[in-house]
Amino acid sequence: ILIKDAFALENMCRVNAIVLDKTGTLTEGTPKVVGEKLYSGFEEYVPVLLAAEMRSEHPLAVSLSEYLRQKGGKPIEISAFESITGKGVMCEYRGEKFWIGSKALAEENVGVLLPDLFSIYFGKGDSLVAAFEVKDALKENSKEAVRQLESYGVEVYMLTGDKESAASEIARQAGITHYEWGVLPDDKERFVLDLQRRGKCVAMVGDGINDSQALARADVSVAMGKGTDVAMDIAMVTLMNSDLALLPRAIKLSRKTVRIIRENLFWAFGYNVVCIPIAAGVLYPVGILLSPMWASAAMAFSSVSVILNSLRLR
Repeated sequence: ILIKDAFALENMCRVNAIVLDKTGTLTEGTPKVVGEKLYSGFEEYVPVLLAAEMRSEHPLAVSLSEYLRQKGGKPIEISAFESITGKGVMCEYRGEKFWIGSKALAEENVGVLLPDLFSIYFGKGDSLVAAFEVKDALKENSKEAVRQLESYGVEVYMLTGDKESAASEIARQAGITHYEWGVLPDDKERFVLDLQRRGKCVAMVGDGINDSQALARADVSVAMGKGTDVAMDIAMVTLMNSDLALLPRAIKLSRKTVRIIRENLFWAFGYNVVCIPIAAGVLYPVGILLSPMWASAAMAFSSVSVILNSLRLR
């Protein structure tokens, strides 16, 4: 657990709502293509699709790239590449426009409503060329991490840009009641802001560029170690091995640390409130006087007691 500053460590003890991204946070982040629907012209445009997906950092794009390479696909030179945050990418090849991304992006270009059956849609102009279903597995420790967070009195929410069926399945497996799907980066930021307006201290946990706005907005931002550089740069806390079980550990560590800080302050102030007047001779009228040697020893013990109490964190 990499904690960047004291503010983050102390603020985590106040967190009572955690917003989790799905892909790469709750799930392994290595999705696999499990289904496809190909239309006329797909074989001709495989090199375009592969070239575009190889430029994207999104886990779904990485998995589709690997799938296409395994089938013998080879990328070509494309132009006018553009990443559309939360939706997908667009590019040009030989003067023709191609797009790859979510159902929302496909519907914008095709102009008709599409069934919620696939994760990635690929098209040229206003024509659909292919659609792929990609699934990701829940991380081994995600369900237990969610259970521990809730046992600490923390509300757990899941946000994803994926379709409803994929979101509901992962939420069910992880034991998460509150979740939303088809969420764009702006929506994630608004969701965090809404929780804050309700008086919640919010931690946002994510690993991608799509999470950066919400990470910046949250009271405490947490990045997964296998995520993008943008997420880790913004985050106050980074879980270095992307194990979600480290998240409740980080909150527990924060709560213990703050409790010990308060204990140290209490004993240090209390100790001095009692001992300084005695060392000054307040009890001299009744025959009690603290010698300078014992006063020095008592002062040293004050520091030692604080150190010993702090070492209980180990």
